Amino acid sequence: MNRSASTSGLLPMPGAPSSSWAVYRARLGNLLKSADTSVLLAFWLFGLINNVIYVIILSAAQDLVGNVPKGVVLLADVMPSFLTKLVAPYFIHRIPYSTRIPCFVALSSAGMGLVAFTPASQSVAIKLIGVVLASLSSGGGELSFLGLTHYYGHMSLAAWGSGTGGAGLVGSGLYVVMTTWIGLSVKTSLLVSATLPVVMLVAFFVVLPRGPLSHAAVKDYEPVPGGDVQDEGGERPETFDDIPEDSAAQSLLAPGAAVASTAYSTHARGGGKTSFAANLRRARSLFFPYMLPLLLVYIAEYTINQGVAPTLLFPLEQSPFSEFRDFYPFYGFLYQLGVFIARSSSPFVRIHHLYLPSLLQVGNLVLLTLHALLNFIPSVYLIFVVIFWEGLLGGAVYVNTFAEIMENVPVEEREFSLGATSVSDSGGISIAGFLGMAMEVWLCDWQVQHGRDWCRRIKAG
Repeated sequence: MNRSASTSGLLPMPGAPSSSWAVYRARLGNLLKSADTSVLLAFWLFGLINNVIYVIILSAAQDLVGNVPKGVVLLADVMPSFLTKLVAPYFIHRIPYSTRIPCFVALSSAGMGLVAFTPASQSVAIKLIGVVLASLSSGGGELSFLGLTHYYGHMSLAAWGSGTGGAGLVGSGLYVVMTTWIGLSVKTSLLVSATLPVVMLVAFFVVLPRGPLSHAAVKDYEPVPGGDVQDEGGERPETFDDIPEDSAAQSLLAPGAAVASTAYSTHARGGGKTSFAANLRRARSLFFPYMLPLLLVYIAEYTINQGVAPTLLFPLEQSPFSEFRDFYPFYGFLYQLGVFIARSSSPFVRIHHLYLPSLLQVGNLVLLTLHALLNFIPSVYLIFVVIFWEGLLGGAVYVNTFAEIMENVPVEEREFSLGATSVSDSGGISIAGFLGMAMEVWLCDWQVQHGRDWCRRIKAG
């Protein structure tokens, strides 16, 4: 099922027959028409702050656990959030947003505070408890803010996506600036980060207009069906039923499958019950074209980030750094920069052959692993280029996988397909967490045996 750019939600490539400045201006004007600036700002802040703590924790993994494999931080940062998203939908709708959000802020700030105040000499397990608390907050926050977009329309969804897309770059960059450029201690940097969730309180209670929520049904926290709910101007609030499919498609490309699945849920045709066997057949048909390349790229890139990158060290006099601990967070920043650029490129550059970038990412894993063993890349600046390239490939596979589903899967199967394929990224990260733990220990031991003990000189901050 092929779709044109105009029906798929993607802008035509510059220079294509269907492209013109009038088309671009009309599409942009359609997206921004009737947009409430306060709604856009609130949801952008929700997306940014909810995800930025996750990124800061991964950027700080080297400082948190020292010579302990960084994969344990990845697992502590991912698994609680993943489990929350599996369980919470069955009960969280009974808790008002005005109660949920302060709870998430408290959990996230308490988690970061616990990590910051735990002395370097104390057990790593105590720090990981703080990471788990922050992860629980992130998972619950994602569910809640996506649900909240139901009351504020498709532009809130797009703003949330933009905020989550920028969180990787902001989080990794902020940690590098605080610890490497300004020279703050790890403890001080984490305490500063612990204050960031308070921004969500300001966004919800001060910035966000409360009209759509105040007229929503309180019981089970669901909107009254049938259009009886009206906003303060006497009009029915926009819901996902009002979202054009092309707008939902554009929202898909920024934040990820969870957002896209929510946006498309009310557009799915034939909403009757589907048997388990039918869903299993659907999932099997998705595995090779979509799920496997996404799984491969996530396994490769997170194994690089958590298992190989901590061992990609050079003599300090051959690098721009003054300490060995500075390599790891800067690698994280370059990776996130590449991801951000690639995820923002889909309206202009499309990749239809998903296995090519996935296999190139596996090639990056092999290349960097061989360098960690054999030390044949002469300059750290070449490593910088490879890490940035890694981020570009990872972001490109992610965004183009879901764009391909949007274009090629029939509308009535799209919601299930988007949700089922999203399992690949969570599964890939989890697998990479275990692989990374083993690889870091192995690579560091090899380096020490061959006269390069730099990985042993890094201590927890």
